[in-house]
Amino acid sequence: MKTVTLGKTGITSPKNAFGALPIQRITQSEAAKLLQKAYQNGMTFFDTARMYTDSEEKIGIALSSVRKNITIATKTGATTTDGFWRDLETSLKMLKCDYVDIYQFHNIAFCPRPDDKTGLYEAMESAKKQGMIKHIGLTNHRPKVALEAVESGLYETLQFPFCYLATETDINIVNKCKENNVGFIAMKGLSGGLITNSAAAYAWMEQFDNVLPIWGVQREWELDEFLSYM
Repeated sequence: MKTVTLGKTGITSPKNAFGALPIQRITQSEAAKLLQKAYQNGMTFFDTARMYTDSEEKIGIALSSVRKNITIATKTGATTTDGFWRDLETSLKMLKCDYVDIYQFHNIAFCPRPDDKTGLYEAMESAKKQGMIKHIGLTNHRPKVALEAVESGLYETLQFPFCYLATETDINIVNKCKENNVGFIAMKGLSGGLITNSAAAYAWMEQFDNVLPIWGVQREWELDEFLSYM
């Protein structure tokens, strides 16, 4: 089984991760079946977000009993420190755990830094010191913001769209992550449904040894496809 280590975090995962955005569209029992099957067949990295309605709650219900064996990444879309703490406390409650492995600013319009007067990065640091989060990450769709985060030395992971339709700019960001020991989490590996051959999509990802693809899963046959590549 191929694995990926996410840069300086030291987190190692099979080169296939569970994207939990789509499980907000199915019932709690259907979600539990998918999540538990994913775990039982080797998936250990689960990505969600506060904005994904009940996705965090479904992960908490299905996987809290195996919390020590899995990695959970979630996100906050907050733009104020009050919102940050509300989101984090809610996420921990929904996930039924006392810490998040990777906590990410969710597609934020800028790269939070210390002393930028928002207090957002300082809140991340405080949460990490308190043990509420283990690692600080950022997700983005903007190459400029993504590259700034990678080169800032402030972020341990970057989540960014990446698939075999990638541009030179996208590939450069992946390479910069490797140079800076920043973990790269690839979202939209099927380009939002534009790519229909998941085997080809996965095969293309294999050439990048620092890329962890997360696949949005809603149906059991989709999960079975990705498990077969492991």
